[in-house]
Amino acid sequence: MCLCFSSGSGLISFYNQKLYKYLLWAVFKHTEETQYSVKMFCVSGLVVFMLVLTAEARVGSSSELEFCTDTEECLLYKQQICKKGEYEVRHYESAKWASTNRTTTFEIAAFFCFHDLFKYIRGENDGGHDIEMTSPVVMTIPEVPQTNLGIAMYEMSFLLPSEYQMNPPKPSKDSRVYITETPNRKVYVKNYNESFWKETDKGQADSLSNKLDSIGANFKRQAHHAAVYNHPFKMGKKHNEVWFVAEGEPVCFGED
Repeated sequence: MCLCFSSGSGLISFYNQKLYKYLLWAVFKHTEETQYSVKMFCVSGLVVFMLVLTAEARVGSSSELEFCTDTEECLLYKQQICKKGEYEVRHYESAKWASTNRTTTFEIAAFFCFHDLFKYIRGENDGGHDIEMTSPVVMTIPEVPQTNLGIAMYEMSFLLPSEYQMNPPKPSKDSRVYITETPNRKVYVKNYNESFWKETDKGQADSLSNKLDSIGANFKRQAHHAAVYNHPFKMGKKHNEVWFVAEGEPVCFGED
């Protein structure tokens, strides 16, 4: 008898459900004389199926992260490679996001990007889905020369919940929103317990880049990412982060 499995996970795509049903069909349709072939086919199919699942993003219950408290689901990292105080190196798997961008100043971009993305998750998408907020909201902030008066292209992204990671709803035709997928990557992280503002973010990013320079780390310097877990007016304990993407194998800060 072939080893079979459940399709209960919300992450299983339509394709995977069809594969599952086909494997069951193969088990019961073939005759006694072909049972060995069926076994081998089913096991091979199961391996493919499991590889598909393990390649998916780790988006799940916020209870797995002690600092993710404002939403039910968060981006979960595959591995915490090392940690020292407020500094970490994390390994994130690929994930899908709803994204948009504006070429203007930081403040204007943040306002309009959030507005566009919020309209997308509140129904301006193919199917009119009402999509739950997740954490973090990520804003990509380029290194901007002072002579530019802060004008640059800023991108903001909402992490798609686990049920939409395989098949994200398409944005409406007239929307400025598009679907992006971040690659499997290793990230240098600095966390801080202040609200997310332009000046705060810049100070934290400068602190992290200086620390990385001091340990000889290679990282993508063209931009950093602000990972925002709390809204600016949240009272009490806060947690927000700055990220730089590692180039090559990361260098650890040391361990606590």
